[in-house]
Amino acid sequence: MRLNVCLLSTVIALGATEASAQLAAPNKAGVAMGHLHYQVRDVEANKRFWSALGGKAIKLGDTDVMRFPDVLVFLTRGESTGGTEGSVVNHVAFRVPLLATVEAAGLKVQPTAGFPGVASVMTPEGERIELFENAAQNLGFVQDAGYTDAVAERHNRPLTAPVAFHHIHIYVPEANVGAVKAWYTRIFDGTPGKRSQYDAVDFPGVNLNISNRTQTPAAATKGRMLDHIGFEITGLEAFYRRLTTMGIMFDGPIKKIDGIATASFTDPWGTSIELTEGLRALR
Repeated sequence: MRLNVCLLSTVIALGATEASAQLAAPNKAGVAMGHLHYQVRDVEANKRFWSALGGKAIKLGDTDVMRFPDVLVFLTRGESTGGTEGSVVNHVAFRVPLLATVEAAGLKVQPTAGFPGVASVMTPEGERIELFENAAQNLGFVQDAGYTDAVAERHNRPLTAPVAFHHIHIYVPEANVGAVKAWYTRIFDGTPGKRSQYDAVDFPGVNLNISNRTQTPAAATKGRMLDHIGFEITGLEAFYRRLTTMGIMFDGPIKKIDGIATASFTDPWGTSIELTEGLRALR
């Protein structure tokens, strides 16, 4: 009886997450986390995985989308050249109040040795998703001198929702870490700082972590299972023009797909980025 009550509480909590999940409000440049786009062989199996983690299944045209607080996970059927391991985007991470809740939802939680409160779960096709519970000691974000972003302080408070997106972790050679941090700060008006020992840049909805865990440049994301990451932009046309004046070479002009304005480019280290306007309205 006690177990049934606990499981029922879990289901109710996940339902509350689904009802309130939305993208974060944009920063002063109009930037917020938007989406992750995965190419997978079995869309239905992956939908079950993301649903167990707390996502709500919705559709954008013919595309399956899992909606979480602060991020949308797009799932399209296709073959990839590999997972995030070996790619410049090595993994992504979510926060949960308790790892036990994730286990209760049916996912196999693999604790990270030496890091209490940190673990991973694997998608049906072997993609590692990192998890942090409130007890984790390496969640805090310290802003660089001169920055006082109130939104970035969310990392220093316990999570009250059942699940939320946390970070994207980029792996580059040591000589590139500072350049990556400066580039994302400048291009997207992010808040630079440190998340634990990692150089990082914060945006509404996501903390971008940068590690020197590879001696040579990692593979570009295009064609990998996590094909690209996306930022939702308020005022995309003006933002597009600003980035072109800063030397960004877009793949093409802004276009509309299923009512969503979109434009794509690749950062200097191989991360494919899609800018969108309109995903915020998805329910």
